[in-house]
Amino acid sequence: MFTAPMKTAVLIARILLGIIFVVFGLNGFLPFLPQPEMPQAAIAFFGALAASGFMLPTLFATQLVGGALLLLGMVPLGVVILAPVIVHIVEFHVFLAPGGLPLVIVVAALALFLAWTHRWTYHPLFAAQVVPSAGTPVEDARARRRV
Repeated sequence: MFTAPMKTAVLIARILLGIIFVVFGLNGFLPFLPQPEMPQAAIAFFGALAASGFMLPTLFATQLVGGALLLLGMVPLGVVILAPVIVHIVEFHVFLAPGGLPLVIVVAALALFLAWTHRWTYHPLFAAQVVPSAGTPVEDARARRRV
């Protein structure tokens, strides 16, 4: 499927992205990394997420689960779970805190690389054909017509 150098690149990207999200996900629950200075708009945004009472724990749990899935080798599922988080992280740093943009670009590039290398697994998500399962109203209607 992949050549040896490509397998190595996928492995490195998977482990690196997985570690990044596991570390930052854990840091959300057990703060061990120092918080960088953020612009006032970014502080206000994070304050609103924290005030909701559920958004930050959901965000950090999603990062932790997605990163763990990558480390366990479940790349397509991990990338699907992390994709919306990465989009919002990119938006946050583009619009509110541009200081963290270099790391965000690396994270987005790693995720895009992994999504591209596993693109065949995403084909069913974009399939136009709907195949009903047994016992659905469509199947029942077909069975009644045959009788």
